[in-house]
Amino acid sequence: MSLAVVYSRAKVGVQAPLVNVEVHLSNGLPAFSIVGLPEASVRESRDRVRSALINAGFEFPAKRITVNLAPADLPKEGGRFDLAIAIGILAAAEQVPTELIGQYEFYGELALSGALRSILGVLPAALAANKVNRYVIAPSQNQFEVALLEESENKIASQLLEVTAFLHGQQALETAKAHVIKPPNDYIDLQDVIGQSLAKRALEIAAAGAHNLLFIGPPGTGKTMLASRLPTILPALTFDEALEVAAVHSTSGLQISVNDWLVPPFRSPHHSSSSVALVGGGSNPRPGDISLAHRGVLFLDEMTEFDRKVLDSLREPMESGEISISRAAGKVTFPAKFQLLGALNPSPCGEVGEHSRSSTDQILKYLSKLSGPFLDRFDLTIDVPRLPQGAQRNVIDGENSAIVRERVARARKIMHARQVYPNALLSSKDISQYCKLNHDDNAFLEMAIEKLHLSMRAYHRILKVARTIADLASSEGINRSHLSEALGYRAMDRLLKNLKG
Repeated sequence: MSLAVVYSRAKVGVQAPLVNVEVHLSNGLPAFSIVGLPEASVRESRDRVRSALINAGFEFPAKRITVNLAPADLPKEGGRFDLAIAIGILAAAEQVPTELIGQYEFYGELALSGALRSILGVLPAALAANKVNRYVIAPSQNQFEVALLEESENKIASQLLEVTAFLHGQQALETAKAHVIKPPNDYIDLQDVIGQSLAKRALEIAAAGAHNLLFIGPPGTGKTMLASRLPTILPALTFDEALEVAAVHSTSGLQISVNDWLVPPFRSPHHSSSSVALVGGGSNPRPGDISLAHRGVLFLDEMTEFDRKVLDSLREPMESGEISISRAAGKVTFPAKFQLLGALNPSPCGEVGEHSRSSTDQILKYLSKLSGPFLDRFDLTIDVPRLPQGAQRNVIDGENSAIVRERVARARKIMHARQVYPNALLSSKDISQYCKLNHDDNAFLEMAIEKLHLSMRAYHRILKVARTIADLASSEGINRSHLSEALGYRAMDRLLKNLKG
């Protein structure tokens, strides 16, 4: 036959739209053309495929070769189509049988020797292929990603010859398998943090309800140490959630650890990061840190050192759970359901009160780097003070992460039985239904809101935190003690009120 169709998929954000690789051989002067909106890296596959076929011992057809990557209006990039094009040429030239080709999708960049090299975004492609009852043949270097799809017959290969031998029925390809390696012994635990019982309690509440949390305190009080322990008390990801996270990491070219891929991701970008690095972008849009922290934690240390515009760019994705990036070639949407964790010093010198070397105006100017609407996105703001004298000598072991994680999991189970998602995601309608207060408690809360000059968003966030505190206590309703504790986690509001008099 002179026409062959091979299946592959493009990479558009974390989506993997189907691409039909159509190869036609016709008489005429020998030529090799690729159409279908290919970028330079795809057009260059002509030379890679020709050399790979010749070096693998195949006869390169001395005909006019036309490769169409359909649909024609979908941009194609990278070397991911090399293997599919090579198989299409061999099938059209009747050098390999076509019986099995329709059951598989082919991915991999070809070396001139015929070796297969890894590609980006193979996991979203494998997910999409398996949904339509097709399997993938991918490079061996991508096997850890492909192996995450349990009970599938996805194959891996390291050479073009292995793929052609498989299509001929002469050799079986290896099924992708995950090789579990013993994890290192550098496990961190909440018990490592000395003192700071209030901050630990806030960390537990934040983990249970997926609330955004801000630590405020002088340098060296353990803010970063506390933040790094949050993933150790978060519930493990479900299989579907872990696949979402792995798909984003696969698209970014990050290594996916088979040992702890069910652990929520933790990202901590440097304060010099740009908006593009944080939220994603570029001419060919790639996910930023907020998408790499999807279903996990984004920690911003020294938050006042970030550019204000960079921080404000987080406001929309924090509410919507996704980030849409529009370019001339189209629009790409990345998931961004992350839990924000921040840490900052309360003043330029790191201190407030009698030990501060900064004036009130200097402190207010320093804190004004954070906009009011951005601060409103934090459900809890906690003061992390210096430890009292002798605290290092009188160390009392606190609860370890496993004990706290059990309480968090129990609270999450209560939430999921009620509304299937954490309390931080409660809508206004949910709040009116699940966060009902009696008349006296409602008056108490309104008076506190008035004294602290808080917005309606802050009012709703206090109710969400109180609901989480009630769930941790296995309480069906919210009472005055839950509200009082929730109001106690508003350190930034109290600090600003004291500074402004």
